[in-house]
Amino acid sequence: MKLLVILAILGLSQAFDENVISSKSSGKHWALLIAGSNSYFNYRHQADVCHAYHILSGHGIPDERIVVMMYDDIAYSEENPTPGIIINHPNGSDVYGGVPKDYTGDDVTPKNFLNILTGNKEAMQGIGSGKVIESGPDDFVFVNFADHGAPGLVAFPNDVLNAPDLMNAIMDMYNQKKYDQLVLYIEACESGSMFDGLLPQNISVFATTAANPRESSYACYYDNKRNTYLGDLYSVNWMEDSDKEDLSSETLQDQFKIVKSETNESHVMEYGDLSIGQETVAIFQGNKQGPKKKPLPKARRDAVKSEEVPLAILYHRLQDAKTERETQNILNQIYALKAENKKIVDSFRSIAQFSSFRNDASNYFLNVRNPLKNFDCYLSVAQHYDKKCFRLPKYDYALRHLYVLVNLCEEGVMREDIINAIDKTCQ
Repeated sequence: MKLLVILAILGLSQAFDENVISSKSSGKHWALLIAGSNSYFNYRHQADVCHAYHILSGHGIPDERIVVMMYDDIAYSEENPTPGIIINHPNGSDVYGGVPKDYTGDDVTPKNFLNILTGNKEAMQGIGSGKVIESGPDDFVFVNFADHGAPGLVAFPNDVLNAPDLMNAIMDMYNQKKYDQLVLYIEACESGSMFDGLLPQNISVFATTAANPRESSYACYYDNKRNTYLGDLYSVNWMEDSDKEDLSSETLQDQFKIVKSETNESHVMEYGDLSIGQETVAIFQGNKQGPKKKPLPKARRDAVKSEEVPLAILYHRLQDAKTERETQNILNQIYALKAENKKIVDSFRSIAQFSSFRNDASNYFLNVRNPLKNFDCYLSVAQHYDKKCFRLPKYDYALRHLYVLVNLCEEGVMREDIINAIDKTCQ
């Protein structure tokens, strides 16, 4: 009897050895982290992804199983007053140091992302670090993406990834048994449209998004020293929760409810196999006890819609301007940006008018929101708009008006008529 008790105690001791806290320890943990933007005013996306890396690394996922994609033009930007340092919270600690630079610059593309996700090592030879997600049937995969979005699209620095291509990649992984369970956290405007009505409930995939299929996601934590927003509301909510919680006892559903409650500007959504929500966060974000961190000081969120960030930054700078010349320079930038935004709205208004026989087309199609179902029509006309009018990866304001093209396609306007209207509008 005493021997059994001793063996039981030894067994418990071994179970907690090295702070292992996940009950599903047989499978490996893999993670793919993507910041899909570039340029300093998009500071927050790379800050989010760098922070996410430290959470996963701190909870025991080794670098060889974490792949990081980010343009890497923020830390040493001339606009960054603290070269080599990126923060994700006001007066927060550096999150840039130690982050692997697996794929940077023009290697951050939708094509590379899909090859990395599906484990296509041959396709990535000679590109960046060459690392891919080499997961198997017993493994757990975590994907975190932060950038701009639109109906059925998320942006990369020079291109966009569409929902059907993402779904095809996920189905390929499922059919080839490349995961036990797959979880995706997506930070982007209208990010729900990447999964709504598309993600099956029976392929062991669980996804949460910063917004529903029709609304903006929000930036937060404006920093007067850096003249930019440090994070995104949904992203900082899940990461600051992971920093302070015991991931061995908190479930994905627990975290989802917390993030949904605290992200009060947009509707945080969940899709796919919701039963995975009962798994612990540790299974996907690392199964070792992370380093204890001091509670972060409370800070104003100053949440603002993603597409309004460039203008909001200029207004903050205007308040801090110290000379008349500086004030006038910022005012000129504000006027120019407002004029550009008006051109974008006018382009969609004109496309609606030219492509439809409705007398009120220019107003009607800008004021309804049809659910996206006709991907063939929409993706082809969106691609044409990107080519002829405003580059979608560069103009978040244009991304946020692509719903007009959705409306035209969903209400039966012929694809050729929309394309001709785009040509007329954006000569």
